[in-house]
Amino acid sequence: MKSLLLTLLFITVTTLSFSQEVSYGVRGGLNVSNLDFDPDPTFNNQHRNGFAFGGFVDYGVSDNFSIQAEIQYSAEGGKADELRADYIQLPIMARFGLGDKFTVGIGPMASLKTWEERDGFATFTFSGVGGLEYMITDELFVDARVHYGLSNILDKDLTDVEAQNTTFQFGFGIRI
Repeated sequence: MKSLLLTLLFITVTTLSFSQEVSYGVRGGLNVSNLDFDPDPTFNNQHRNGFAFGGFVDYGVSDNFSIQAEIQYSAEGGKADELRADYIQLPIMARFGLGDKFTVGIGPMASLKTWEERDGFATFTFSGVGGLEYMITDELFVDARVHYGLSNILDKDLTDVEAQNTTFQFGFGIRI
């Protein structure tokens, strides 16, 4: 019985290791970002156009499912100088293949602010991220994502106002 269990375990591990594929790559994108305030601000809150760039590791669990971890720089926040919020972000997405060309993904994202000169912003925030990717070739892709802020980006010790980032990101990349 023990040898049967060890044999089954060996076959399972061997099968999983052959079906797993790890790919790496880089991506860049354009952001359209806005801050959602509570209560609503008395000033004109305009969106900010920014950019994002970074690298990723995609760990294939099966033919149609993978886990992708990224590290990226992203320029977000509002248009006014005092509302700009730039981050180093770590999105981790569960990705599901829809045929040969399309993939959808969803997951959490942690963000760390990158500037020090502006007081009033929280150092660490959380968001949810979801997106759709289209493979142009075996290596090149385009994607569209949305980041929805789940935590207050403003320092709660300095203000009673809350704000969350909402960002639409249109990207392109290459798998190496």
